[in-house]
Amino acid sequence: MGESSPKHKGTDGTRLEATDGCRIGAVFWSRRSFWLTTAGSKTTAQRVLFLGLATIALIYAFLAGLRTVWDPDAFWQLATGRWVTHRHQVFSTDVFSYTAQGQPWIYPVGSSVLLYAVYLIGRYALLSWLGAVACAGTVALLLRRGSAMSAAIAILAVPVIAGRTAPRAEMFTVVLFAAYLSILWQNYHTSRARLWLLPPLMVAWVNFHLGFVAGLGLILAFVGIDFLETLFAGERRAEAVQRLRRAWPWFLATAVATLANPWGWGIYSALARQNRAMAVHSGWIAEWGSIPLNWTTAPAIFSLSSRNGTFYQLLVIGVLAAMVALFQRQPGAAILLIASIYLGAQHVRMNALAACVVIVIGGSFLFSAAQHVASRISSRRIHLVVAVCAVAALAPLVFVRVVNVVKNRNDSGGTFGTGLDWRYPQRAAEFIEVQKPPDEIFNTYNEGGYLVWEFGFKHRDYFDGRAIPFGPDSFSHQAELMQSSPDSDLWRREAERYNINTIILPLNRFESVLGVLKTFCKSSDWRPVYLDEVSIVLVRRTEKTEDLIKRFPVNCSTAPLPVGGPAQSRGAAFNQWANAASVLAALGRDTEALTAADRAQEISPDSSFVPWLRGNIYFTRDLRAEAEREYLRAISLEPRESLFWFSLATLYEHEGRISETIRAQKRAIELASAPQPNELLKLAQLYLDSGQPRAALDTYDKAVRNASPDVLAASGARTFTYDVALGRASAWRALGDPKRAASFDEEAVRDLLPQK
Repeated sequence: MGESSPKHKGTDGTRLEATDGCRIGAVFWSRRSFWLTTAGSKTTAQRVLFLGLATIALIYAFLAGLRTVWDPDAFWQLATGRWVTHRHQVFSTDVFSYTAQGQPWIYPVGSSVLLYAVYLIGRYALLSWLGAVACAGTVALLLRRGSAMSAAIAILAVPVIAGRTAPRAEMFTVVLFAAYLSILWQNYHTSRARLWLLPPLMVAWVNFHLGFVAGLGLILAFVGIDFLETLFAGERRAEAVQRLRRAWPWFLATAVATLANPWGWGIYSALARQNRAMAVHSGWIAEWGSIPLNWTTAPAIFSLSSRNGTFYQLLVIGVLAAMVALFQRQPGAAILLIASIYLGAQHVRMNALAACVVIVIGGSFLFSAAQHVASRISSRRIHLVVAVCAVAALAPLVFVRVVNVVKNRNDSGGTFGTGLDWRYPQRAAEFIEVQKPPDEIFNTYNEGGYLVWEFGFKHRDYFDGRAIPFGPDSFSHQAELMQSSPDSDLWRREAERYNINTIILPLNRFESVLGVLKTFCKSSDWRPVYLDEVSIVLVRRTEKTEDLIKRFPVNCSTAPLPVGGPAQSRGAAFNQWANAASVLAALGRDTEALTAADRAQEISPDSSFVPWLRGNIYFTRDLRAEAEREYLRAISLEPRESLFWFSLATLYEHEGRISETIRAQKRAIELASAPQPNELLKLAQLYLDSGQPRAALDTYDKAVRNASPDVLAASGARTFTYDVALGRASAWRALGDPKRAASFDEEAVRDLLPQK
């Protein structure tokens, strides 16, 4: 510690004489404990430990953030930057699609222009480097005045932060949130932070991403913390009042700074639209889904590669830190910690912001607690042993995680390295550009932004990652189309309405489109003209397309896969063969699919995807014992993948093993991050079939709570609400209550009647 022995006041306002022997204990009870123990009185050993752990955290963050450009939103944002740069105007309505043309669309363009400029300088490779810098920069800001404890937590949190700092507009929210948190937490403890930085940073933030509202929320949180401080008598109240008086002009200026954007107050209408769409988006978009918190997912806390597992670790740390904060009579900080963790659990997209709060605020309180414990131990040797053990425990963790990053054994998205990610239909887009099929192109959600970016001003898209201008029914409508035959009246009406003559579908192994690929290949109205292991292009049979169909006939039963020469890396080779195996299996070319799967497994023996795919092939061939073996192997390699459990449940159901089906179905639902209302309906029916009507009713209730508004409002021959009403009627009938059963029968009938 330092040579002087300053005097500090305790939380009750009494003066504490802090000698070298008891200063840490006094600091533990002081509101300023973090800054006194880490800034002004940090020992050489503590400083070395902090610098060592912080260096590890920064290097790890940089590597974890160095990934191919994979996020779908990056592409429509690049397209926005190009539009604004070339046309010198900012638009307030949709200009990229032909289905939502002219609908309100307000989105900050500063990030898009910056991303476009980076692309012009260094293409996709430089965008990948930008993501790595954003991830490392976020960690650096969080550790700006940190401790060894906060650095250790940052090491644990890197996968969560890396998952949200991909090159897209959201990355700026994560970086700026870290900057705001660092400034506001410093101000709370020292009253000397540079609050004048908040307004100019907000001007940048409001023009980069709608997440600027998180900055306002953080300011309100710290105002609330200081208001709670005024409830304590003495010096705490006086200091809180003084901080509020000093800070309010800067806070007000920050709020006013949000109007420094092309739309002024109109930016808040965009926030309102996004908030209204949240319920629908949570049901369809993975990043707006929740982190499952139940006993089934609890073992993930020990995972070294799962991002959800990392969040569970942070959750435990955050709760522990909140308890310490309450013990130190800091209710405001405890509330902020718990609220951040709750929001992070509610929406995957909030994970990184919650991690920032745990690192800075949680790390502060846990460090002060550790210092208090250390003050009771006089032996420096014991201190040294504890420090060495902490580093020794973190070192293998970091090593394993870095290996997982480099070998792509994680779920952060993208592939380690630089450039464009493999999953986008680059070759199919080139085919369309050269051959120029007529009129509009139909595409699904994930690749829409990429097509708008790739085609420039030549083509508009059907649907893309912005979602909001397309309306709340867009997801369910697209799902209905993909579940219908391309020769159906629904497709004919859609094609005629929008003058669609081309379809491009993603076929990478993460897409559900694979399930309907064979149907599209057999269509009489649409013919495939291009096929590879990532995508397929089909054109509508008309006079305009007849020549194209003749020049590029594709027979899905014999087309060679994969297309192209050998991949340049092991990761690319695995993706090539794994995707080829998926497409071949979807086309019913089982022998070729198994051969391709073997090639993929030779490249990556510990892949859980390959045995799952084999299980699917064996299941379609009615080789159920072999299918079960492969599903169980996939689960043993990745026990937290809900898709594997759903597949196993389907197998057990076909074999009539109801009790095992129920267990597998329940586990799959508990592991899923997105709501599963339809899978809950299946589980409820299983309970009915097994004579458990009470459990069925509880499950129907849960299914309704999990259903999005568009699912509940759907109309047609047989809707979600119809199935729920019919199931509830059966359950009450089984429970011996015919009156309630009749009421639900009537509800089911009303649901079938056309709405006036």
